[in-house]
Amino acid sequence: MERDRPNFFAGPYIDRRAEERERPQWLAEARADPATRYLIAQGTAQLLHGGAEPHVALLANGAPLLGAIEPADEILLGWFQGARCVLAELPPGRSWELPAGTELAELRPLTAVLPAEEAGLLAYARALLIWRARHRHCGVCGARTAATRAGHCMVCTNVSCAQEYFPRIDPAIIVLVSDGERALLGRQASWPARRYSTIAGFVEPGESLEDAVVREVAEEAGVTVSDVRYHSSQPWPFPSSVMLGFQARATPGSEVRVGGELEDARWFTRSQVRSGEALAPPSQSISWRLIETWLKGEG
Repeated sequence: MERDRPNFFAGPYIDRRAEERERPQWLAEARADPATRYLIAQGTAQLLHGGAEPHVALLANGAPLLGAIEPADEILLGWFQGARCVLAELPPGRSWELPAGTELAELRPLTAVLPAEEAGLLAYARALLIWRARHRHCGVCGARTAATRAGHCMVCTNVSCAQEYFPRIDPAIIVLVSDGERALLGRQASWPARRYSTIAGFVEPGESLEDAVVREVAEEAGVTVSDVRYHSSQPWPFPSSVMLGFQARATPGSEVRVGGELEDARWFTRSQVRSGEALAPPSQSISWRLIETWLKGEG
């Protein structure tokens, strides 16, 4: 079914094999395996082959660049395209001699041209890098943290504290609201001219996803919704969210009252969206997936 198609950045692109993270010898085994491949990063930039059709550059054991990376800065991602894949982070603050034809590049501008499986791998790696950068010190006592479990856990080095930190994601709802013949779309002032998208916002503590949908639509557009139904989800590593997609219904003729976060919000018919009166979000986004579903009259 079309609804079962995974969103961009999602899908079975990697075999995570989480049990391997518990093996203290994981790194030695990775270094001894000639099939192991390394995804290189510095900050949130990742090593890619450039050109008209960019794609991820995965290095093999013995690559000179790996000599600059400390064991604590290597993370087992899983098995990608049948090979063990390790994320290796270069130290910040200096330039490195990169393999010919490669560059360190940010993911977001390249999502439209990267192969879907590679984009998923890079999104996974990017989210881990951001999490680690934000957990270099313990939030309880302030001591340094150290990586364990193949890089998927940061542990406070103060033995009297020993707090453990695991990767966190920020859940956000995103919803296509329709009154039957029209869809409610909003825009932020920083977006390109005519760009409109579905309503979105972060889930607050003590709030269900459905409650977040109702609240966000009311706050941002002044519209009351009902019949909230889950559609699909999308990892969104900008910086560390998961977008939880919904469809919801509004009373026909509902008036829009724009809140403080949006520059504009209004109702659009299908013909207005198809004609480009509302410039649609990128096709890789779950927002477009929700709009596309509505355009087809599904849901």
